[in-house]
Amino acid sequence: MNVISEMLSYPFLVRALAGGMLVSLCASLLGVSLVLKRYSMIGDGLSHVSFGALSVALAMGWSPLKVSIPVVVLAAFFLLRITESSKLKSDAAIALISASALAIGIIVTSLTTGMTTDVSSYMFGSILAMSREDVRLSVVLCLVVLGLFIFCYNKIFAVTFDENFAKATGVRVGAYNVVIAVLTAVTIVLGMRMMGAMLISSLVIFPCLTSMRAFKSFGGVVISSGVLSVLCFLAGMVASYQFSTPAGASIVVVNLIVFLLFMAWQALGQRR
Repeated sequence: MNVISEMLSYPFLVRALAGGMLVSLCASLLGVSLVLKRYSMIGDGLSHVSFGALSVALAMGWSPLKVSIPVVVLAAFFLLRITESSKLKSDAAIALISASALAIGIIVTSLTTGMTTDVSSYMFGSILAMSREDVRLSVVLCLVVLGLFIFCYNKIFAVTFDENFAKATGVRVGAYNVVIAVLTAVTIVLGMRMMGAMLISSLVIFPCLTSMRAFKSFGGVVISSGVLSVLCFLAGMVASYQFSTPAGASIVVVNLIVFLLFMAWQALGQRR
C-alpha cells in the first residue's frame, strides 16, 4: 500500500494507472469472445497496423491518435470482410495484414524520422505516453464495452458460440462482429501507448486463457477475465515501479505467472 500511495503522488503514473486499468478491462472482456471465436491474434495484427499508421502520422507531422484510430478500425472491418467472403482463414488474413502494415511502418520510419523516442514508445511502450486525452477516451471506451456486455450479453453469447443459431434467432451477427472488431481496434490503439505494438495482444489473450483454466461457463470466464486483467495490470505496474523494469513487459510477465499458477491448479485438481 505504501508503494501504491507513493506511485499515486506522480501525475503521470496516475494517468497510466487509470488509463491502463480501463484498457486492460476492455481488452480482457473483448478477448473472451475473440479467443473463443479463434480470433485471438487479431490484437497482434491490429497493433502492427496501428504501428504502421502511427509511423506515417509522425513522419507527416499529424496527430498519431487521430490517424491511427480510423485506420485500425478500417483494418478490423476489412479483416472481417476478408475472412467472411474469401477462402483466406482468419489466421492467414491476420498474418497478411499485420506483416504488411509493420513493413510499411518500418520503411517509413527508416526513410523519415528514424527510430526516435516517439516511435520507440509505440513499438515497445512507454509509461510516460498516456495523456489526459487517452484517459478520457479510455473512460468512454470502457463505458461502451461494459454497456455492450451488460445489455447484449445473450446476443454476444450466441454470436460467440454459434453464429448460425444466432442468425436463426434474428440476431444481426454481422453487426455484432463489426462492433466487437471496432471496439477491439480502439482498445489496441489506446493500449499501444503503454504496452507497445509487440506486447498489446497479451492483454487480449492472457486473462481469457487463464480464466478458462478455472471456469467453464461463459459468464464465469467473462467476470474472471475482467478481474484478473485489472489485478495483473496493477501488480505489473507495481513491479515495474519497484524494480525499474519496462511497464509493458512487467505486466505480461505477471500475466504469465498467473496463467502458469492457474494451469498448475487445474492439473492438481485433475489428479485429485
